[in-house]
This record gives sequence, structure tokens and C-alpha cells, in this order.
Amino acid sequence: MADSWSPPDGVVTKSDVISVSLGMFKDTNYRCPAADAMKARGYRPQSAKKKYEVLEHFSFAPFMGTSGASLHDGLRQWTAHAKSVYGQTFPEDPARPLTEVPAWTYRHQLSSPDRRGAREYRITVWGRCLSSPDGSVRELRLPVNRISKEDPHEGHVAAAALATAEGVPGPLPEQVRIVEFALLDGCTRTLFEGTRAEAVERYRSGGGPKALSAVLDADEYRPGPSCAGCAYLSVCPTLRKAPGLLGVEAPGRPRRTWSVTNGRSYRDCPARDHMRRLHLPAAHSVERSPSAERGRAIHAYIAERHASHRSCTPDVPTRWVPDRFELPEDESQLGALLLRHHAAVCPLRCVRDRSDLRVEPRVVRHDPVSDVLVIAEPDLLYRDGDSWVWRETKTSGSDWGRRQDLLERYPQLALAALLVARGDLGGSPSRARIELEILRPSGADLEIIDARDPAVRSAAEETVRTLVTDWHRDDRYAPVPGEACRRCEVARWCSARDSEKAVA
Repeated sequence: MADSWSPPDGVVTKSDVISVSLGMFKDTNYRCPAADAMKARGYRPQSAKKKYEVLEHFSFAPFMGTSGASLHDGLRQWTAHAKSVYGQTFPEDPARPLTEVPAWTYRHQLSSPDRRGAREYRITVWGRCLSSPDGSVRELRLPVNRISKEDPHEGHVAAAALATAEGVPGPLPEQVRIVEFALLDGCTRTLFEGTRAEAVERYRSGGGPKALSAVLDADEYRPGPSCAGCAYLSVCPTLRKAPGLLGVEAPGRPRRTWSVTNGRSYRDCPARDHMRRLHLPAAHSVERSPSAERGRAIHAYIAERHASHRSCTPDVPTRWVPDRFELPEDESQLGALLLRHHAAVCPLRCVRDRSDLRVEPRVVRHDPVSDVLVIAEPDLLYRDGDSWVWRETKTSGSDWGRRQDLLERYPQLALAALLVARGDLGGSPSRARIELEILRPSGADLEIIDARDPAVRSAAEETVRTLVTDWHRDDRYAPVPGEACRRCEVARWCSARDSEKAVA
């Protein structure tokens, strides 16, 4: 069977060695399947220039000993914690001595090229690789921040089992163990344990070949956070450009991603934004407070109904809270009240069919002037006639609200206004608009923002430019200790935090 997969124009040098890393077997929303396929197949863009960041931006690099860049104070604090926890979790065991060895690579050579033109397949391992002195036992330790409540990716486990059991260098083992360990608290989860033959069988019967084909034959381009480091960005057929969107000109800067959430976080404290971008573990007491969880649960409930093309009604079930959320009874009752108010302004009442609806879409635009990937996730895009409407929904446990300019208080509306004003969403501009829905105990407020109004556009440009300018030229992300420490979810990793205000 011929290979039907094809790369976009502008990539060259196809290799006859296909090399897949373990991480590619995790089909997450943060990876681009098409980029993974091109990288694995050995495709390279005709030209690729990259400006590197001053600081290390991969949070596991210093723990793994692979970082050559300078470390932010927050990453240094986190790494020290991680190494301490690792040592306590895996103390030396004289009865079962294991030492670290070079990472293994599984290699499978073919006598002639297959349908993909490949003569050799490789699966490369990443993690802490350990072996017994005689090589009869191998253990692969995969670091994570926290052990997920979700089941592990079957294809990832299957590929890890094969590469650990059959990879080189070193003598092939008799016993194989793969364990996931949490650097935050030392919790572990055994993903596989068995003989070498059982590991190979796990790959064959556990979905390994199917998962490998899914990686190599993927043709879905998924613009998102991974675009910043993508070598194929210049030839991507899906990523849309928005020159000058951010209003910042600074050639020669590293390519970055930016969202309004990043902008607000940086405004509070540059160190906070950087540590959040590193995905350092956050304090649940801040990130998962009852009111914050209530807001997320409401959004999830509304999104599920909208995705199934059901307009919302005042008839809210007693047990309305989605399974992945846990709310105190008072927050659950308040949430039900707010959902009943939402029914009065639910936009699905005027939506004709599914083609008129985008529920929590990821909107990604590349501003080549600033070389920044701008990422936004509206709560809803829906079509009113031939025009697209951007709807944001906010919840409040109080009927009292500060009198403040909407674009200043909710800067995501400013970014939305810039995109809508440029006609970026397509459709007719006649009824294109931004809607802000605020759900309060007393009812629902619906504010309309006309992006065609010159005053609105000017205010939106100023709001976004103010959030972006200092961040765009910052390479060090110095902390600004003070009142913001009180609500900082990553203050634990900041040695400059205001200890009297920071969350413990």
C-alpha cells in the first residue's frame, strides 16, 4: 500500500530513518500531530532560524541535567525541591542496586524500504534510565509534576515497554519496570512491570503498532502553544497571520506565545507569569478555590450543552456539577441559580445549526511583526445571520461590581475587539460584535461591544499594547513581591516572595 501522507510545500530532505520519541505517543491538546509526523519522518524546512531565550524554558531540563541556559530563581527553587523528593522516593537499595545509564533507543531495520520509504524505525526514550550491574534489570523512571487521575496513554506505555526492553545500548534485560513519579510529592505509579518478552507483547497487543501509525500518518495541524518552537511554522498551511495585531515592533526577539491570561499574570508580577509558563506546580488553595471551581464548573456545564447543540433552560438538574469538579453545597446551589439566569441570554436560541457554532475554540494567530503567537479561547463563537459574534461569560457571587472600563477589566474583550475589527473571524461585518455575559445572583447582564467603533478600537489597541510591551522585551522576569503574592499560585517557588502575604 502506497503512503498517502504528504508534507506541505517548503519542507525538504526526507530521511529513510523514522525516529519517534516517547512523548509523541501522548496525544495531548498541546502537541501538533502534523508537526510530530514531519519531525519523526525526517522532514526539515528549507530554512529555519531560531533566536534562543536567555533563560531555560523547559522545566524538567535542569532536573535531568540537560540544561545549558540560565535558570530563573523559580525554576532553581523547583529543581532543588524535585531533586530532594527524587532522592527520598528512590533511595539506594543494596539488595537491588541500579545505576543510571545512557538513554535507550529501540531500532528496527528493514531489508527494503516500506510504504513510507523507511529503512529503519527508532523509538527514543526520555526519562531516568537505570540498569542493574549485570544488565538483567532495566527501570525507566518518567518524571511528572503530579500523578494524573486519568489513565495513562496506552500507546505511550506500550512504546515505552518496547524501547526499554529492546533498546540499545547495553545487554538486553530479563526484567523491565516502567514507573511514573511525581516530583512534587514523591507519589509513584507503576505503568508496566514484567519480563522482556512480556514487554514486547505489551507493545504488540497493547496498541503499540496502531499508536505508531497514528503518529506517523497524522495530518492534523493543530495551532497552539507548540507553534513557538515549531520548525515548520513558516510552511504551516493552517496557522493564520495577523501582522501588527499586538502593536509591537521588535525584530530579532525570540518567538513566543502570548495570551491575555499571560498578560494579566505578567502585569501582577513578571516572575509569576514565567513560572506559570514553566508549568511549575500551583497551590490548589489558590488555583482551585471554591469560587474558582464554581466558575469552571459553570463554564463546563454550559459548554457541554452548547457542544451538543442544546439551548440552556431554567430547568437545571439538582446534580448539575460535572463529575470532575467538587463543590461545597452552597457553591453548587449558587451555581444552579447562575445557570438559570444564563438561560435568559443563552445565544443558542438564535443559532440555526452546528455550522453556526464554535464552542470554546482555540483561536491562534501569528503576528510576524512581533513574532508572537497570540492564543485566545472564547467561551463561544456563534453566527448571527452572516456575522460572527464573540461571547464571553463571567460569573460572580455578588450583585456588586466595580465601575470600570470593560476593556480594562476584561482585557480579553480588547483582544477580541482587535480581531473582530480586522474581520479576522470572517463573515459579514454588519452584525459582528463582542458580547459580555455576566451572571450574578440577581440576574444576567449582557453588554454589547461594537468593534467597528473607532473609540473602541483605539482603547483596545492601547489595552493590548500596554499588556504586551514590557513583557515582549523582558528576558529575566524579575519578581515584584508585594500584594500580588497573596493570590500567587506559584509563590512557593519564589525566594523573593513577600512571606507575610504569600500563600503557604
